[in-house]
Amino acid sequence: MTAISPLQSIHKKGLFGDHHKKNEGDLLSISEITNLSIFQIVRYKNSKIQTDTIKIDGLEIPLESLKVSSNKNTRILWSAPNTWLVLTKNENCIKDIDKNCKSENFSVTDVSHSRAVIQIKGTKAEEVMKKGCPINFNEFKRDNCAGSVFHGINVIIDCVADDVKTFNILTLRSFGESFYHHITDASLELGYVGI
Repeated sequence: MTAISPLQSIHKKGLFGDHHKKNEGDLLSISEITNLSIFQIVRYKNSKIQTDTIKIDGLEIPLESLKVSSNKNTRILWSAPNTWLVLTKNENCIKDIDKNCKSENFSVTDVSHSRAVIQIKGTKAEEVMKKGCPINFNEFKRDNCAGSVFHGINVIIDCVADDVKTFNILTLRSFGESFYHHITDASLELGYVGI
């Protein structure tokens, strides 16, 4: 049985918006990130273990708000005090989580199928995000993350790269279609490529 991605029936590929007479490399790109495992880890209040001693896929758990630890396959987002999201393409990551985050100290929940993940990339990606989100994107850098809203839809924004601004945006699967329409509509005046 194969999983159906949240945006499978609505994400369109091609050129959209004001793309005429523009170099395709200068346009925004919008894509859905699929085949991603997402785990929420919550440290219990009465846990005796120190989180600064734990590593998942070789990464330390970020202990400060807005921070992300990352490598090629995995990103660990600080979500709230004693709460993290692990986004990974590493199929063995769950074994690492189970080994290091024992059930007497942590609650681990697989939320992979309950999230839609959209990536927006390009030099003007910040401008699109500013249209619907109250975060100060002038100070939002690579390996920063934050929970916020985009046109009233709860999202988690993860800044993946600075050289060409790249944001991974997570929302609940049930809001995926609405969020997709908001983000693509906000991108039309700049022109974008659906990938």
